[in-house]
Amino acid sequence: MTMTTSKQSGKFRDARAKSKNRKKIRSAARKPALQQMKLPGAGPSAPIATKNKQRSNTKQARVIAMLRASAGATIDAMVQATGWQQHSVRGFLAGIVRKKLGLDLISGVGENGRIYRINDRTASSAANIKTNKAA
Repeated sequence: MTMTTSKQSGKFRDARAKSKNRKKIRSAARKPALQQMKLPGAGPSAPIATKNKQRSNTKQARVIAMLRASAGATIDAMVQATGWQQHSVRGFLAGIVRKKLGLDLISGVGENGRIYRINDRTASSAANIKTNKAA
């Protein structure tokens, strides 16, 4: 038995060569555009000016202000203030207020339901407790 090897047809081989050439042309055309975007004199060591200012008119800032009040806030009040759904408010309390910001969020049962508030005096010690547990 003799084995024959199949050769690729000319059309297929030409199409593959054309697609390779297109890729080279496209990448060459993009390089000058990227070089034009760079500012003269701005190297990688140039400092990036970013300001970490907290905005006071955001929904998150409103909720945190409500929680810092001595009366605290219910989930219904936070829903009304933000337009979020109940599960989104609960997720914000657990994920952002407790975990990301490290604030001491306490809750208690009141006349209108569960009331949440931030205990300011232990906000910094909560972060210290997390670092002590890691060590």
